[in-house]
Amino acid sequence: MQQALNHQYRRLRLILGDQLNLEHSWFGEPDASVLIVVAELKQEASYVRHHVQKVCAFFAVMEQFAQALQQQGHHVLYQTLDDTAEYDSLETFLTALCMRFEVEYFDYLQPDEYRVSKQLRELALPAEVQKQSVDSEHFLLPLTEIDRHFTTGKPARMETFYRSMRRRLNLLMDDDEPEGGRWNFDQENRKKLSPAAVAELPKPLLFSNDVSDILQRLKRHQIACIGREQNVLPWPVNREQADALLQFFCQVCLSNFGTYQDAMTANSESDWSLYHSRLSFALNAKILHPLSVVNAAIAAYRNDPEVNLAQVEGFVRQIIGWREFIRGIYWSNMPEYAVHNALSATRQLPEYFWTGKTRMRCLEKAITNSLDHSYAHHIQRLMVTGNFCLLAGIDPAAVDDWYLGIYLDALQWVELPNTRGMALYADGGLVGSKPYAAGGNYIKKMGDYCESCHYSVKQRTGEGACPLNSLYWHFMAQHKDRFQSNHRMRMLYGTWNKMGDETQRAVLDQAEHYLKTIGQL
Repeated sequence: MQQALNHQYRRLRLILGDQLNLEHSWFGEPDASVLIVVAELKQEASYVRHHVQKVCAFFAVMEQFAQALQQQGHHVLYQTLDDTAEYDSLETFLTALCMRFEVEYFDYLQPDEYRVSKQLRELALPAEVQKQSVDSEHFLLPLTEIDRHFTTGKPARMETFYRSMRRRLNLLMDDDEPEGGRWNFDQENRKKLSPAAVAELPKPLLFSNDVSDILQRLKRHQIACIGREQNVLPWPVNREQADALLQFFCQVCLSNFGTYQDAMTANSESDWSLYHSRLSFALNAKILHPLSVVNAAIAAYRNDPEVNLAQVEGFVRQIIGWREFIRGIYWSNMPEYAVHNALSATRQLPEYFWTGKTRMRCLEKAITNSLDHSYAHHIQRLMVTGNFCLLAGIDPAAVDDWYLGIYLDALQWVELPNTRGMALYADGGLVGSKPYAAGGNYIKKMGDYCESCHYSVKQRTGEGACPLNSLYWHFMAQHKDRFQSNHRMRMLYGTWNKMGDETQRAVLDQAEHYLKTIGQL
């Protein structure tokens, strides 16, 4: 992508790979004195070991974004890895550009990651260059208002926040009350897929974006990646494709989204996608605006009799509730949040997280889906891989890096509170009032993974017993002093206490055996 550039620019504006919002106020009337810079940087491609589809998707959508701006008449400098290879950091790259074009002003959109925000905030440019940051105009709760809803180091609860956002945005409301008389239909959104329902799962809408040139650049610059490589990328890389995926969700998936949003199956070619929207990448790269996504879903609910309130409320809750809530937790608690380890977990992440080669069917499916597609739905992330890491006491730093690297939609602002907070309870309860721990019975209840597993979900001890069962009770016993007074967990400890010393000892011995051989499960 080439464009004739001059040296008369007064202002240089940086757009990061997750700031691709064509509707930003920056992009109104083109200004010949402004140069917009979009760049592939080794720093961003390698700060963790990313899934190859993730890097390809971000680079592809960045290039499409730059082309769209050029077509609107903006002056754009798109820099590939080939162009930026000589620069060892974002700072040296930007300093060189400011000097090359002799600009007076350097502008950037407020980054969503603390790491990049700090880097740009501390950026030392030539003395004659003035620097300023502006809002990305994407999130529904402005960064300046986060401290009204969140307090550093204090627990926050999503349901309270979600209700305030519903009122603020007047979504699914009857005056000041929730439409249908209930705020939350989560209890109705936990249904298991029957064999008949599995057979009816829709094939996901996939795209055919050629990323062979990007793959060659990654190899040329020795960017180490994980996951399944493919020359044709199935994810949306421009607004047109993202809109098509949104419409597909509203027309095909939304009518069953809520009902089966927690379900899991291994018995379909669509087992990785189910009825999920798969819009998180488009949202997190800012190709789509969250309010437009929510409004499209609500419009489908209003116009399609097959879509009921429980389906659309569950989706709205994910977008304006959970997504915005997690961002609030992140920004109100960084940078300390990134090192929280309340449960003192130190065990290494097993090798099968990089290969999927484990006899635990639930883990094998969730990890293999992740390696194949750079995607797994939220229950696979939370209650399969996340739950296992919680019960096994895996070091949160290792889990962070895995989640941040493997998922297409993973950026630190959304990954970190979901991992250290929701999945691992490493934040000591800032996100959740209790750990999301579960034994094998939860997996059996929500899916069919257990039917074809090497281990028996019915056994707590003995040869072939499901590891999650004994690990669950081992976790509860290990952290009894912390959790036994939690009102949501008292019944669990009552059950544990009724088992008797002999049964307890057998369960703990089984768990200790599995922990010692954790890499061989």
